[in-house]
Amino acid sequence: MDRMPAEEQTYRSLSYWLDSVPGPLAPTDPLPGDLDVDVAIAGAGFTGLWTAYYLAGAQPDLRIAVCEKQIAGFGASGRNGGWCSALFPASLAKLTRMAGRDAAVAMHREMQRCVDEVGRVVAEEGIDCHWAKGGTVHLARSVTQLERARDEIAEAREFGFGEDDLRLLSAAEAREVAMATDVMGATYTPHCAAIHPARLARGLAEVVRRRGVAVHEATPVTEIAPGRLRTPLGTVRAQYVIRATEGYTPRLPGLERAIAPVYSLMIATEPLPEEAWDQIGLAGRPTFGDHRHMVIYGQRTADGRLAFGGRGAPYHLGSAIRPDFDRVPAVFGMLRHTLTDLFPVIADAKVTHTWGGPLGIARDWCASAGLDPATGLGWAGGYVGDGVSTTNLAGRTLADLILGTDSDLTRLPWVNHRSRRWEPEPLRWLGVNTGRHIMSLADRREPRTGRQSRAAQVFDRFMGG
Repeated sequence: MDRMPAEEQTYRSLSYWLDSVPGPLAPTDPLPGDLDVDVAIAGAGFTGLWTAYYLAGAQPDLRIAVCEKQIAGFGASGRNGGWCSALFPASLAKLTRMAGRDAAVAMHREMQRCVDEVGRVVAEEGIDCHWAKGGTVHLARSVTQLERARDEIAEAREFGFGEDDLRLLSAAEAREVAMATDVMGATYTPHCAAIHPARLARGLAEVVRRRGVAVHEATPVTEIAPGRLRTPLGTVRAQYVIRATEGYTPRLPGLERAIAPVYSLMIATEPLPEEAWDQIGLAGRPTFGDHRHMVIYGQRTADGRLAFGGRGAPYHLGSAIRPDFDRVPAVFGMLRHTLTDLFPVIADAKVTHTWGGPLGIARDWCASAGLDPATGLGWAGGYVGDGVSTTNLAGRTLADLILGTDSDLTRLPWVNHRSRRWEPEPLRWLGVNTGRHIMSLADRREPRTGRQSRAAQVFDRFMGG
């Protein structure tokens, strides 16, 4: 048997998703030199690829080039939890303060439609990303978690979202979906699909190539400026230049404080036997989490594994990003402990994959997409880990902005929203990691006290909630 090339092994080691994606994982088509196009995009993750997809579909003769330092799907697009959800990082209340009630509702309604739009595209384009629209169940496993679940339902009703959008499940109803321990209830929304994200990213890259988009891998962008992307291999000149670099944005000159790269880590078990699934549930592959402060997220994969992740890894001084930050044994151990606490039947199951990577957080926790007509510079990002579907909305929105199309999308409240910059170091490091400790402590104390953590609530408001 031929030994897998070292480069291939490196890319496959980045996540279970990339390890299990079909086809080779070697960079192709590096930029051959200086290039003139109509639209230049930095980053071949979901944001860049969706933008290219909708532009090429709307105007096939448009010259589009995407430059990627590694391979398409290298970053969060190939490492996330595989939730194509209607979640948007800014709440309805926050969006109402920003732009009014109607705009807030329109934003969240569009996020719901976004899930079905991704489903439409993957079906139409034949992208086998293991699509399963089973919704999301967020379990309540303590008195305080159940209070937060009820508050979420109350807010949804206040803004006109009904039982078909989000409903409260009793303990018995929740256990019919996920037979986790200590369940007191849950919230359930149908607006989510479980997917294999690396299959979607790699498949989307192939689709845009077939549509005539140049995807230049192994082409790091070192500078973004009006009219050009600069790389070591040449300069790409374009009327429109789009930044689609999410958690890697701070590496670009002048953008060091635009986004905070915060790490999220994951584990995946071996395929579980049917008798284990009889004690876990998750039939129909709903995604799952609970109402703790420190976010957890999971799914039942198409090949019968549990893929499970959560926050908890430290933010690194100076927005540093390094491969060794992807792996924190203590966090992997915590994830294994949490998953076993949820589903004790997996106590002896082997964990076959551990991985992580940076996601992007704007200072006010609000994602944005925009374009400056005067400079031709556009951007999208700050998804706070909710980017699988939000990137699709970003791609459609950027396409409309670039083509000058006045649409419902271009009037959504996140369009051209400008988050303030993060604080300089070491204040940024202190603030983010203090928040991590506060949320973790709140999750440990609340089940014992039966009371909401005041510190967690205050910190949420401080960080832009």
